[in-house]
Amino acid sequence: MSRPSQPKITSSDHHGVSVIQSQAHAAAAALLQQVPQLVPAHPSSAGGKAAAPGKMKKASADKESDEYRQRRERNNLAVKKSRMRSKQKAMDTQQRVNQLKEENERLEAKIKLLSKELSVLKDLFLEHAHNLADNVQPPAAAPDDTSPIPNGGQ
Repeated sequence: MSRPSQPKITSSDHHGVSVIQSQAHAAAAALLQQVPQLVPAHPSSAGGKAAAPGKMKKASADKESDEYRQRRERNNLAVKKSRMRSKQKAMDTQQRVNQLKEENERLEAKIKLLSKELSVLKDLFLEHAHNLADNVQPPAAAPDDTSPIPNGGQ
């Protein structure tokens, strides 16, 4: 199975090296050269994102305004509240970790105790079973029919 061959176009780059391209590649390259480049309207904006209308930063002279101070105070309170919640969450998590560690230690101690108790009970059971086996005598042998009959065998 062979691919249908496309006519080849030979061109020279600026170093005089011949480059062989298919017509499809040449057409794609021509289209890419025609695409306009996007340039940000404000190259100083951070992250290349355009600011939403109404959210543009005002001049630094506005830092003295009441509105700016109120926004800063609200933001500072929000940050303080957020940090307090974060610290409280960390403390709650640490407390829960400590509780779980204590519970784990109690459970491990209980496992050890129960394992010892199981071992003792197994030993008692085996000893009792051994004693029973020693006390049981084998059943008496049944008299054979081939044995001589006492009383003369008449």
